[in-house]
Amino acid sequence: MSTAKKSPFGDDRGLREAVLPLVDTAPAMKKPAPKNAGHRQRLRERFLAGGGDSMPDYELLELILFGAVPRKDTKGIAKALIAKFGDFEGVISAEPARLREVPDVKDSIISQLKVIETAAQRLARSQVKDKTVLSSWSALMGYCKSKMARLEREEFRILFLDKKNVLIADEAQGRGTVDHVPVFPREIMKRALELNASAIILAHNHPSGDPTPSRADIEMTKQIVAVAKPLGVTVHDHVIIARDMDASFKALGLL
Repeated sequence: MSTAKKSPFGDDRGLREAVLPLVDTAPAMKKPAPKNAGHRQRLRERFLAGGGDSMPDYELLELILFGAVPRKDTKGIAKALIAKFGDFEGVISAEPARLREVPDVKDSIISQLKVIETAAQRLARSQVKDKTVLSSWSALMGYCKSKMARLEREEFRILFLDKKNVLIADEAQGRGTVDHVPVFPREIMKRALELNASAIILAHNHPSGDPTPSRADIEMTKQIVAVAKPLGVTVHDHVIIARDMDASFKALGLL
């Protein structure tokens, strides 16, 4: 004789058969759509349709950050970066340590920004590569600005030219503080001879934003010219790059 207890509602097989179909066929509860659903696609479509000229800086940053932050809303990060560094150029040229000061900025974001910076510099360099530099002066200044205008410390660069004034190499000779960078004229000439350069253009930046040559800048340039002349290396110019302006020793009558 069976000793199984019966359900107080009778044979429970019938109850299960009656209830389970209702459970199985019930429509699944849909999760509410994210607040920013479709935002990325709309932003991409706007960019593809009209380019980036009409887009504010933070939206261009958002587009860049999409690749580094796949699922999180990037608008807040983009606006925080603009607030700290002023504009799009200021963000992509900021030093990694400074970028990390912004909340939620991780290495993936920094890498993405530095790729954009490098691409911009290479594009600017392509405008002067294999060309007579003195006849492409505005392009040369554009290149120098892409490399130096937003740096927070002084950097001294030398552009080495061949006998046709075509750019052979562009190298940083040294980096310093916010208002000083050590320069070694004999080291500059040593490198010029190694590259078989016939001429050079000196360039350094003023993070203060004022490109006016200092007394130290003028004296240092004189020293380089004095060392270069006996070696047959011409110093075409010394340019000082600031964020929104630049100054040429030649144009100022200092060279």
